[in-house]
Amino acid sequence: MFSSIEDVVESFGKHNYIASRRIATVVYLAAAMKKPVLVEGPAGVGKTDLAKVLAASLGEQMIRLQCYEGLDEGKALYEWEYAKQLLYTQILKDKVSEVLVGTNGLAEAVDKIASEDEVFFSERFIVPRPLMKAINSEEQVVLLIDEIDKADAEFEAFLLELLSDFQVTVPEIGTFKAKKIPLVILTSNNAREMSDALKRRCLHLYIDFPNREQELAMVAQQVRETLAGGERVKEAQLHAGVAQAAPVSAAQPERSEAIEQHAHAHIARARGAQRADKAGGQSAGGDQVHLQQHVAAGVLDGSQHAREEDRVLVQEAESVSGSPRPAGGCKLLRLDFRA
Repeated sequence: MFSSIEDVVESFGKHNYIASRRIATVVYLAAAMKKPVLVEGPAGVGKTDLAKVLAASLGEQMIRLQCYEGLDEGKALYEWEYAKQLLYTQILKDKVSEVLVGTNGLAEAVDKIASEDEVFFSERFIVPRPLMKAINSEEQVVLLIDEIDKADAEFEAFLLELLSDFQVTVPEIGTFKAKKIPLVILTSNNAREMSDALKRRCLHLYIDFPNREQELAMVAQQVRETLAGGERVKEAQLHAGVAQAAPVSAAQPERSEAIEQHAHAHIARARGAQRADKAGGQSAGGDQVHLQQHVAAGVLDGSQHAREEDRVLVQEAESVSGSPRPAGGCKLLRLDFRA
């Protein structure tokens, strides 16, 4: 569990979630007080990610219940496995007959069968849904009830027992109390107003769109993570023997210099043609020529890869003087010069 508000900020930061002190304070209080948190705000501000990062920071499982219009307890809490009950009834038909031996009259037979109700109405015939899984979990979990505002008011009222006492009631069996109190996160996009009864049972947190400084920090962190991920992929490829270094020959530098000289010669001719067009009153498309080269990114080995790059570079240089531009690729080469 978190030791302080600063610990929340640091733990969330390790999972690429920049938590303000206000967010960290609410999370710290919710974890310490074992109270649900109602997180409201516009879509896309990180409400769902808050629950995901909370679970990752604590090393706990996250159980998610996605709400929608018409959601009922059969989809959220539990469902009876009727097919299994019927199968057991058919298999145990002979045993049922033995139990009824010696009964006098229908009423006595019914009472005898009723005394065995727990055989067919027990946990073995219940299919647990997200809420039941969170209640019966042997370890503490993070329970995400996502977009509660999309559910009906009746379902919201159904949740009150869970949010206040962390227990649920199955009429045929009884009450299930949480073995480990889950950390409950409810999110809302404010499609409708939540009831006062639900709000009283939760800590409240409103997350708005980030300001300029927060957004810059998020972008910078994402860039660092992306670059670090690319380095990790390269390292893994090298260890796995996937990336193979191209053999270097003494002729390659000479060929590259020749290609570069060839390209500059074409560029010089294009510049001369541009000046001539201007002198004649024709437009050459601006004072600046932008040469963009897309180099094929396919996996080529050794000198074949170098020859392919040289060939495409020559084609691109020739395109300045009117030849067609080569297609495809992903590497960008941009040469800018002014007339």
